Amino acid sequence: MTPTTTTAARRRTKGAPGHLRNSIVLTWGLAIALAAVLLPFYWLVVGATRSTGEIFDSPPPLTPGGHLLDNLQSLQDTAQFGRVVLNSLGIAAVYTLCAGTVCTLAGYAFAKYRFRGRDLLFGVLMLGLVVPGQVTLVPLFKLMGELEWLNTYQAVILPNLALPFGIFLMRQSMGTIPDELLDSGRVDGCGEFRLFLKVVLPPMRPALAALGIFLFLFQWNDFVWPLIVLRDSASLTVPVALASLKGVVNTDYGAILAGTAVAAIPMAVVFLALQRHFVSGLLAGAVKE
Repeated sequence: MTPTTTTAARRRTKGAPGHLRNSIVLTWGLAIALAAVLLPFYWLVVGATRSTGEIFDSPPPLTPGGHLLDNLQSLQDTAQFGRVVLNSLGIAAVYTLCAGTVCTLAGYAFAKYRFRGRDLLFGVLMLGLVVPGQVTLVPLFKLMGELEWLNTYQAVILPNLALPFGIFLMRQSMGTIPDELLDSGRVDGCGEFRLFLKVVLPPMRPALAALGIFLFLFQWNDFVWPLIVLRDSASLTVPVALASLKGVVNTDYGAILAGTAVAAIPMAVVFLALQRHFVSGLLAGAVKE
């Protein structure tokens, strides 16, 4: 064995405990972070299967109980929760489709067309990212009243179709498409709409998936605006219906937790269905060659 080999072996031996210690610390850190993320969801499941009295026992229960069906029945009797879930699913699906179309077309126009005032218009649009949504509640409410749209689903869907973040995401993603590819399609006689459908959209699937997840969750979780414009109890969305279950004197927390658990299912399904595109879609356009 040469002196060089002996020295290298000693260095590896000395460094091994340090690397092992770092790996143990990293493993424990990841385990603690994972527990911090999953424990609230586990408690949500436990609470959804327990009665209100059992939830507030000391010590609190740590295993699921047998009151899930009772909580769901109470939820249905009190808030017509089956109808409410269908309301939210319909509103979120229509909003995702319509807002996705608007954001995609606007992002394409800002990324690939040259027109006077384009940069100024885009800058004004991006100001919407820093303006709190509460600022627009009063004028939007007055506008919906003048249009006689109060207590209608179009009042929930239409005001946020041109979402600034969605337009920004699609503009950045479509900026990666080479202009030469579009010019060659125009030379071959491809119309603008067909060019958009056949050339632009196919490579944008990751970005469209990310946009779809964001839009669906945005509308599904929206609370303040549906609370203001929807009046009929049969037309409420899930967040508003769950908030209405909190009483002044008595509150059925078991039913509320059961409803929250049910409300989390569509979000999880949408994310799991599109999650493989999510990261690549958000990173599209981050690096420009």
